[in-house]
Amino acid sequence: MTIESGLRVPAVDALGVVLEGSEAGEQRSPFLVALGERVRTLRSRKGMTRKAVALAANVSERHLANLEYGSGNASILVLLQVARALQCSLAELLGDVTTSSPEWLLIRELLQGRDETELRRARMKLVELFGSSGVDAQGRRARIALIGLRGAGKSALGERLARDLGYPFIELSREIEQFAGCSISEIHNLYGTNAYRRYERRALEEAIQIYPEVVIATPGGLVSDSANFNLLLQHCTTVWLQADPADHLKRVAAQGDMRPMAASREALEDLKRILEGRSAFYSKADLTLNTSAYTLDEAFAQLRQDVRRFLELPV
Repeated sequence: MTIESGLRVPAVDALGVVLEGSEAGEQRSPFLVALGERVRTLRSRKGMTRKAVALAANVSERHLANLEYGSGNASILVLLQVARALQCSLAELLGDVTTSSPEWLLIRELLQGRDETELRRARMKLVELFGSSGVDAQGRRARIALIGLRGAGKSALGERLARDLGYPFIELSREIEQFAGCSISEIHNLYGTNAYRRYERRALEEAIQIYPEVVIATPGGLVSDSANFNLLLQHCTTVWLQADPADHLKRVAAQGDMRPMAASREALEDLKRILEGRSAFYSKADLTLNTSAYTLDEAFAQLRQDVRRFLELPV
């Protein structure tokens, strides 16, 4: 029984039992329905019949029909087989936004295979075209944002740099807590990550609006939100303060937080994974300084020199 015939394809459970009435309705979750629509759309775009896709994917036609109807909760391996049969990526099957229109597909094709330098140039051009006020070139020069994991020295070095430049200094985490009326951990525990990102966005927007000249110490995870990180890159000169993972842990402990040291080996491995996952984003900064290579005084001297040269100020 096929969808093209105009007849309803019955919903089945994981054991292949036909579900009737409310049970079948419960199986048709919005996600599965949308997934089924994408499979049908991709199949139509490729000009393939359901039978042809089923054969190429090595699944039964009935199984594929249930998937297209939104009643079949297929495994990841089955979805991967269907994606290969449709000659698309699994991300496209699951709803990658860059597949949602012909223009998206054409833009993606233009960018595919480009190196990091070319992609950066393309992103900056897009910011010029579609950023809220374009690339804020003048504002970027006078707003210095320090990025990196906790324990990299953002607060200690940021305060010194602000005094040297005669700029205000703000810690974005404290601004976020002011907006929320509670601590960062309480925001996450009470309201969740999405709420935290909204507070982070609000604090960052206000800092940009209020301070034409400022040094900002940012939360380590800000780069994890592409919208907030784009805003930072658009309006601030960014400096990635690096440190060796072991130094991160030691400095956090020196600040009075002993939690990471309770299971130091596991904490160190977790920190390495976080750093590995974020490094590609941190590396988008205008400047980079490895603070593990210096004492605090030496790190400040190097940071001061690098920033002043970048801003074309007297060293």
